[in-house]
Amino acid sequence: MMPNTSNDQLAPAWTRTEKIAFRFIFIYFLIQAVPLDWHFYRDLFTINWGAFYYRDLFNLSRYAPHFFGSNDTFANWLVVALIALAGTILWTFRNQKRTDYADLYYWLRVVVRYRLAIAVIAYGFIKLFPLQAPLPSISNLNTPYGDFTSWKLFSLSLGIVPSYESFLGLVEILGGLLLLNRKTATIGTLIIIPFLGNVFMSNLAYEGGESVYSFLLITFALFLFSFDAIRLFRLVSLEQRTIPNRFNPVLTESWQRYGRLVLKSGFIFFAVFLYGYKTYAAYKAGSYQFPKTRGIAGAAGVYDVQEFKLAGVTLPYSQTDSVRWQDVVFETWNTISIKSNRPIVLDRSNTEQIQADDMARTYEQAGSAGRHYYSYQIDSVRHVLRLKNRNPNYPNETLTLHYEQAGKNQITLTGLNENRDSIYAVIHKLDKKYLLNEAAKAGRRGTLKL
Repeated sequence: MMPNTSNDQLAPAWTRTEKIAFRFIFIYFLIQAVPLDWHFYRDLFTINWGAFYYRDLFNLSRYAPHFFGSNDTFANWLVVALIALAGTILWTFRNQKRTDYADLYYWLRVVVRYRLAIAVIAYGFIKLFPLQAPLPSISNLNTPYGDFTSWKLFSLSLGIVPSYESFLGLVEILGGLLLLNRKTATIGTLIIIPFLGNVFMSNLAYEGGESVYSFLLITFALFLFSFDAIRLFRLVSLEQRTIPNRFNPVLTESWQRYGRLVLKSGFIFFAVFLYGYKTYAAYKAGSYQFPKTRGIAGAAGVYDVQEFKLAGVTLPYSQTDSVRWQDVVFETWNTISIKSNRPIVLDRSNTEQIQADDMARTYEQAGSAGRHYYSYQIDSVRHVLRLKNRNPNYPNETLTLHYEQAGKNQITLTGLNENRDSIYAVIHKLDKKYLLNEAAKAGRRGTLKL
């Protein structure tokens, strides 16, 4: 395979500095973009192809080299840079005669284009079908604004405008699709760079956990844009005659031509059509942020705690008591949240994780103070609820409660709390309306009455 261009003969040989810089850039971006971890390929060949299962594909799309644990840190970048530096020194001593690396530069751009494309398309689909930031749960709607962390507030603010979230996803997908053709790749980077810049700044401003990864994607986009940056500056800003780059690799063997077509078609099928279908199917089934197991039928809502006893002693309503429950929320899924003044060690999870296990789906309580969240199992025969604290900082906290429903609006809970003290609570369901839901209804009716 040899380079063939209409202007190769006019292109000057690269300077020594340019060749050394390219060697470093080539090794650096190759390590950042191409999976070298055997775990990646183990996961690739054990993908669950179930209809609603897109978690494996999403996790593969987020690959980044890790040398220090599983979290993204700039220390990993430093290790990659040191490896690239060592490789550059060795490469320079072993290859002194080559005049340019136009062909390697082309293939490096191909690798980075597709690496960046899969990343933004994967995130784009979970925004297009608003999964990443879902509508707030009932517990979230009954939590004071000041009890949320900055990142949870950002996520909730995005979740209440699903149409805007879908628009953001569409922008991401469009940028990713433009990267799949080298003729439109620069236009794609012009869309992606400001978009990812906003994502990066949002992570910094709202204390999100994706700042390192989003900045990595920005470096990919900047690298791709740099290929045409000077030509664009001369053409648009200086209004000077600019010669386009017409480098084209010549694929001399038929297997190379057909292999390229098969690889590109396979990428589009898996990354766009299949992954897109799976995220849509998952959206119709419900957001991955919340558990799938259903709760007590008809119990969903917020309940005022009318009567509360601890160890047989009645505790009057108080906003300052550290023990007494103030209100209880039953979600449509198997989560109960209890508002009290008992101190909470916050779960500060703020990275994007698509979990298969209900207990690992901690979005509803992550970054939220003032309420304790419990998943529960129902023994419908004995009318017993077995509660387990969803916060990973309380792995051993459990409650066992017997429940009796009196009509549709009242439930009596008796049993043992987390300290194995007896509790008795009579809770009454409130007929509470939420502006978010009323506004959605008004959008269909054309009127809003509060």
